[in-house]
Amino acid sequence: MTDSIIVQIHKNWTEITLNRPDRLNSFNDEMHIALRSALEAARDTGMRAVLLTGAGRGFCAGQDLGDRDPSKMTGPPDLSVTVRTFYGPLVRLIRSLEFPVVCAVNGVAAGAGANLSLACDIVLAAQSAKFIQSFSKVGLIPDTGGSWHLPHLLGEARAKGLAFTAQPLPAQQAEDWGLIWKALPDADLMPEARAMTEKFANGPTLGLGLSKAAIQAACTHTLPEHLELEADYMKRCGESADYAEGVSSFLEKRTPHFKGC
Repeated sequence: MTDSIIVQIHKNWTEITLNRPDRLNSFNDEMHIALRSALEAARDTGMRAVLLTGAGRGFCAGQDLGDRDPSKMTGPPDLSVTVRTFYGPLVRLIRSLEFPVVCAVNGVAAGAGANLSLACDIVLAAQSAKFIQSFSKVGLIPDTGGSWHLPHLLGEARAKGLAFTAQPLPAQQAEDWGLIWKALPDADLMPEARAMTEKFANGPTLGLGLSKAAIQAACTHTLPEHLELEADYMKRCGESADYAEGVSSFLEKRTPHFKGC
């Protein structure tokens, strides 16, 4: 057992809270392992959505640099091991989950913490939150998918500006730039995030999961290739119980009851 994360199981969705508030929820190896285990458990037990947030006044300050301090080592650290062992697999896992992952950024999201949020499907942020690409302050590059997500979401100019300057990006500006879905008053963040996650979990999660996969694949496809992918995914959706229920409920003017299959 670990107290580095808090896991709350709801009927058909899971809320995961990063729980090292005294360290602004910065990552150590224990929290990495616990978070991946919780996400894998959500997948393996049939959960239909996940909500990720942080405890205390911050979402996540990235890597705990106390664990990567060259002055306490016999030689320089091989940071590629950290990326390949922890951050890379974490991003791949989140992106591969066949259901929505909502991130509620409750405070500062810096370094790998900022880019962890960008790996999620829907990012909500408190108005007081800030996103900081802090890597340049310690001579590093944006990892945890940051050097991929930033230019794809913002374009090269803004991506380089954030990476080079480490300038904090306020939540409202992040929304205005299209980096996140929505900035909310602090008091509204968790109620809205929980309501959204529950709505997704009770929605047509087969279609939502395939929408996620299709959108993520778009940047690597030509248009003809992507039209074929759409056809394949529409076939799967059209054969699903959720589609039949969706059409029936629409025609009968009633609330649908989706099962995610």
